Amino acid sequence: MSVTATTTAETPAPQVHGRIGLPTASALYVAAVLGTGILVLPGLGVDAAGPASILSVVIVLALSIPLAGTFAALAGRYPDGGGVATFVRLALGDTAARATGYWFLFGVGFGAPVVATLAGEYLTAAFGIEGAWVGPIGIGFLVISLVLNLFGVRVSGRLQLGLSALLVAVVVGVIASAAPAARAENFTPFLPHGWEGVGLGVSLFVWAFAGGEAITHIAHEFRNPRRTIAWATVIGLTVVGLAYLALQVVTVGVFGAAGSRGDAPLIDLVAINWPGFGPAVVGGIATIIVLGVLNAYVPAFANLTASLGRDGHLPRWFAKGAEAGAVPRRALALVAVLLLGYATLFTALGVELQTFILIHTASMVALYFLGMVAAVRLLERGTVGWWMALVSLVFTGALLVLAWQNLLVPALLAVVAVAVTLIRRFRRA
Repeated sequence: MSVTATTTAETPAPQVHGRIGLPTASALYVAAVLGTGILVLPGLGVDAAGPASILSVVIVLALSIPLAGTFAALAGRYPDGGGVATFVRLALGDTAARATGYWFLFGVGFGAPVVATLAGEYLTAAFGIEGAWVGPIGIGFLVISLVLNLFGVRVSGRLQLGLSALLVAVVVGVIASAAPAARAENFTPFLPHGWEGVGLGVSLFVWAFAGGEAITHIAHEFRNPRRTIAWATVIGLTVVGLAYLALQVVTVGVFGAAGSRGDAPLIDLVAINWPGFGPAVVGGIATIIVLGVLNAYVPAFANLTASLGRDGHLPRWFAKGAEAGAVPRRALALVAVLLLGYATLFTALGVELQTFILIHTASMVALYFLGMVAAVRLLERGTVGWWMALVSLVFTGALLVLAWQNLLVPALLAVVAVAVTLIRRFRRA
């Protein structure tokens, strides 16, 4: 560890006083984590594990607690727009931080077209629109989110508070309306595919509880970051966990081990008691979810870009707006080019959805692993946060091994990060 890293690790960064309070912070967390998985994962979970998919949700929720707690501890102690890249810089140095930042910006960014495309697919299916409009609708969602964030996190956060509240209300309504149709016999046999199916279900639901790392990039915008992000994590994880668990129980209770008739069980659940309003409800849920996810990730990408410019990992022209309370519009311009470019490439070339998903998840797992390595070095040994980081390090290490065949893009980005270091050293010499 360098002298700078050691000094910073021993002395926490001063608390930054932003303007976002606990309700908005919690709404942003719910939006980032709940995500589009709620539209498809309950059905995929039943296909993989049958009624035991409920157990898969419980396992992933339990495993996500130390990971989310570790990120909350780090973000509260070192609130900065760089997020995980900042933690890695403090613990492991500039090259590792550069790779981490590139993984989030250029790797995790592949997930934005996926989210936008899912919105297009749901809206075209719900309202009978021609499939050719999937791409343009998705790009429209990206544009809306980018424009909203031109006014800053505070403005977009207020909108997110309303969106998250509406989303939770609608999901609760869907669950409550379908619950009376559940039957006890649908929960047997509980393990139709054995424990192997439960394991497959766990790997699927990891997607459901990912996203908390995005909030670390806007922690410096919170009032009293240490307290706010801790409670936002508790509230957000509780809401998301209960939503997925309740939805999975109802999905199994209504459809049994065979699963729903369609690819999206949410549509079938709505159709049970709200057949006339089904398309509007599903379209509304998809719209709220997608806007919410993008509204959480776009400012995270922008703040990270500004911090990478500030720290010399990107051209310093992008650094303007990196401080708390400012709007990093130059960084947002780069994010717009990147995300819209990915979306255009995705649409024009007809790339399979799975390809972008695998790049996104592999980059996320690599970022998680390095973030947990940093947490073990930064957090005080023997504390609750340190033990959570150690448990999460083992968990993310296992995920990294499982994702080895999809690590090409993260590996290439790591090579670029090393190349930048060598070029900078050569110039200094």
